[in-house]
Amino acid sequence: MTSHFFAYIDKLRWVIRWGLKRNTVPENVKEHSWDVATIAHALAVIRNRVFGGNVDVNAVVVAAIYHDSVEAVCSDVITPVKYHSRQIREAFKEIERTAEKELVAMLPEELKEDFSRYLVEDNLPQEHQQLIKMADSITAYLKCQMELKNGNMQFSKAAESIGERLKSYEQPEIDYFLRVFAPSYDLTLDEILAPGVETAPVLKEVN
Repeated sequence: MTSHFFAYIDKLRWVIRWGLKRNTVPENVKEHSWDVATIAHALAVIRNRVFGGNVDVNAVVVAAIYHDSVEAVCSDVITPVKYHSRQIREAFKEIERTAEKELVAMLPEELKEDFSRYLVEDNLPQEHQQLIKMADSITAYLKCQMELKNGNMQFSKAAESIGERLKSYEQPEIDYFLRVFAPSYDLTLDEILAPGVETAPVLKEVN
């Protein structure tokens, strides 16, 4: 059997995020998935090591890698459109469920069960879903901050609403990540590599 699965999800490199906004730095779903996976990994480790959690870190990372795979089928739809009304939200959820099934169906029979654990959102433990959504929100917020720093005010309202979303989670892992890691996102490479560099607090509205 020949499977098109990985060739298909490789097309995520051509699915552009934030499609209805002008971007100074374009972002595709494939690179976004890397960002979400690495930050979800960090949040899971922080939860275990700093806040006494017992989450399966590796399972969170694998699920995060595949969290937007359905967009190879149904493309990216920005949040204000997807959540414009209950009917639209429910319709897109059904589309995404169908896309999950289509992706799993592309796999060899002997691999389907293993992959469906991560490709089908409803198969994920609630704690894993939460950590991935938190990481997704952090990456979106950092993207907004980068665009604002580049003078692109089209991201101002998005930055505000995503900041409120981060606060609504009320999870200490988010505060930890934003306090320890987020300030460096504002630095240039030269500043990051400079010895003894101090980073200023950022994302004040989230704290």
